[in-house]
Amino acid sequence: MRPEDAAAACALGADAIGMIFHPASPRNIAIDRATLIIEQVAPFVTPVGVFVDAPAAQIKEMANALGLRIVQLNGKETPDDVAALRPLRVIKAIRVVRGQLQTALQPWHDVKNVIGLLMESGTTNEPGGTGVANDWAEVIAAQDAGAFRNLPPLIAAGGLTPDNVADIVRTVRPFAVDVSSGVERERGVKSPEKLEHFIRNARSADPDV
Repeated sequence: MRPEDAAAACALGADAIGMIFHPASPRNIAIDRATLIIEQVAPFVTPVGVFVDAPAAQIKEMANALGLRIVQLNGKETPDDVAALRPLRVIKAIRVVRGQLQTALQPWHDVKNVIGLLMESGTTNEPGGTGVANDWAEVIAAQDAGAFRNLPPLIAAGGLTPDNVADIVRTVRPFAVDVSSGVERERGVKSPEKLEHFIRNARSADPDV
């Protein structure tokens, strides 16, 4: 993400801005760019640092340097790994694999600093931003079975675009939606037009999202 992308997203009504701190990702950014992005973040919009299997000390150091209060973890982090990040609050990505989601959700009932569970497509080994559609039938089946009861709020992600986000909001009823490649003009560069359509369509489907 570029600073101008963050400014555009904020102006269009985004509630949070994610910054990737994962060297293997093509969207990885350095701390100097993150600082420029945060300077563009509007009041009441939350900057979020996204990490993948990074040591707790590294995450805390980056968060302290940038003034982050919330981080998102998209790797194989355990509940103990997440608890070690307190007082940081954590959005934990959960891979949606057919027949395995309900089991994957069970460890996250008692981790006090987890504030959201992000449903990530389980059909690829690349964490986040792949554009691969999620298995929403599996998510809905887990909801119907009560697997999300007493868990942190559900965040929908995985292959979301301006064209499908309204349908996902209406059927899955997430607390929030997360998008990356679905609003890009090219990898790492956001399209203001796609951002506008995405946010408008998400909010029209549910004003609380």
